[in-house]
Amino acid sequence: MICRKSRWLCTLQPMPLAVRGGLTLALLLLAGCARPGSTPGPLPPDGSRLPPVPTVDGPLEIRVVYPGPRDVVDARDSTFLFGTVGTGRARLTVNDAAVKVWPNGAWLAWVPLPPDTAPTFALVATAGPDTLRYQHPLRTVPRFHPPETPVWVDSLSLSPGGRVWWPRDEYLPVSLRAVEGAEVRLRLPGGAVVPLAAERGPGEVAWGIRAFDRDTANLLAPRRAERYVGALRGQALPGDSTGVVIEAIRGADTVRLRWPLEVTLLDTIPLMVELNDDTAGSGTTDSLTVGRARPGATYHWFFPTGTRAQLTGRLGDDARIRLSRQQEAWVPAADLVPLPAGSPALRATVLSLTATPATDRIVVRVPLTARIPFRVEEEGRRLTLRLYHTVGDINWIRYGANDPYLRQIRWLQAASDEVTITLDVAGPVWGYRARWSRNDLVLEVRRPPVVDGAAPLRGRRIVVDPGHPPLGATGPTGLTEAEANLAVSLELVRLLEAAGAQAILTRRGAESLDLNARTRLADSLGAELLVSIHNNALPDGVNPFTNNGSSVFYYHPRSLPLAQDIQAALVRRLGLRDLGAARGDLALVRPTWMPAVLCEGLFMMLPDQEAALRQPAGQLAYALAVRDGLVTFLKRVAEGQGSDVP
Repeated sequence: MICRKSRWLCTLQPMPLAVRGGLTLALLLLAGCARPGSTPGPLPPDGSRLPPVPTVDGPLEIRVVYPGPRDVVDARDSTFLFGTVGTGRARLTVNDAAVKVWPNGAWLAWVPLPPDTAPTFALVATAGPDTLRYQHPLRTVPRFHPPETPVWVDSLSLSPGGRVWWPRDEYLPVSLRAVEGAEVRLRLPGGAVVPLAAERGPGEVAWGIRAFDRDTANLLAPRRAERYVGALRGQALPGDSTGVVIEAIRGADTVRLRWPLEVTLLDTIPLMVELNDDTAGSGTTDSLTVGRARPGATYHWFFPTGTRAQLTGRLGDDARIRLSRQQEAWVPAADLVPLPAGSPALRATVLSLTATPATDRIVVRVPLTARIPFRVEEEGRRLTLRLYHTVGDINWIRYGANDPYLRQIRWLQAASDEVTITLDVAGPVWGYRARWSRNDLVLEVRRPPVVDGAAPLRGRRIVVDPGHPPLGATGPTGLTEAEANLAVSLELVRLLEAAGAQAILTRRGAESLDLNARTRLADSLGAELLVSIHNNALPDGVNPFTNNGSSVFYYHPRSLPLAQDIQAALVRRLGLRDLGAARGDLALVRPTWMPAVLCEGLFMMLPDQEAALRQPAGQLAYALAVRDGLVTFLKRVAEGQGSDVP
């Protein structure tokens, strides 16, 4: 199960709440993360090839692993529960609906969500003459329920909120939810009135449904006109009781609500900042500030520490920087280090380039007069370096010693303040690095390793990452994902070493390991491939019986062929539904120095799949599939090397 660098898409999954003869035991809290999905495929015609679930005949009990007492369920109309009843002989009902019990006593239920604000599930387990009953409480995400009044405003829907820095000459979009059919307006200090317009749109659909659910009918939501939008311009707002007041009027009824919005106007003098993702001085970051197209969106830019930019706005914890006349990015406000007042706006010049071939890479030095924002774009056998706030004065492009891998370097003044430098290479891009050396941007392009087609794994340096801890999913009988991932990874390392590879584990025990530490290890060792082993779970509100299967995630284009080869091997070996290879914005697949993939072989929450991960046969089948995929990928690399260089 997978997580991003700076925000965990998680639901808590505590270890079991056990009921034995009426005694309740609260056990250890663990955590499980939700993860992005991929386009699903059909089940293989011969079905699952997992080892059979072993028979367990222990004492009757009712144990709920998820959701536990600290979990908050975010689901619309149905949800899942899972755990064990201690024996495969038992029968189980949840809210009077029969639930399948596997031979080892594990169970998984998909049941309607009671409409109560504090619902409970009635579980009844029977084995022979013994019967246990248990009322399992459920905590749900607080949702806004319109009051039974003629007019209302949802105070949790106000956007933006908190501290805002905004240019004097730019409109600030604002929105809120209020009763349909109302007249909604903002009253500003001094008496000015700003009307808001009703915007009819579909109801909200949970992110988990959009990411994972194969049933598109679940994307349907009624269209309502409860969203009101407008814009403010050119006015500082104090954010206290003298600030903005919302008025919603419907007939003879009016609701007034203060908007806790504090707006500071940015004046015409550029406010320059330097980016640093370790302003706290922890020394554990990856020295990259991530940029997004809007607050909360997926990662799109990666700015090394020391990059400078102009601040153009702030909404709460997110700050906006200017990349070019046409392009802006949102970065964490905590990563900004203000430069002295009066620092000039960026306007860099890029000078003549030098390429230096080395044994495993080509080093391209790009001299600049300032450390401007940039983006590296990868496409097949091409890298494009996009330099913002820049004009070109590239008289010379020196290639150094002849290197058949480097075909051509070209540059273009793509816009009045944007330069692109394109590197065409003879073979696939294996990896790259970009870093600042004073004001020079150093771009290292990694050439593919020489692979022996007869023994493709021989000599390859491969880092194998057993995903988690911290966090991770938990199965119905209490198997943690961290344990399962390590067992599969140990088998995989054994297989790789037997084939002549140098395989390195990121962890060998139960120690907790930060995501950055895992990717730093792979980078520092010069790993040629990075494979992260995980097992999946689903977010609340997604049917686990129709949405489970095998999947492999990648981020950079160079890693897609590897993801596809491992995915095909997983489907062949495990026989589960083909969820496909998918691009995911995940920390373990974002390293740029090597192809990297993250495998989600089985689902921890499915009793038969958790049981397979407990058994050596299931662990070996998973490991064999990953090895097979690596072999297929490397063989194709070897086949292509004869035609890469003319």
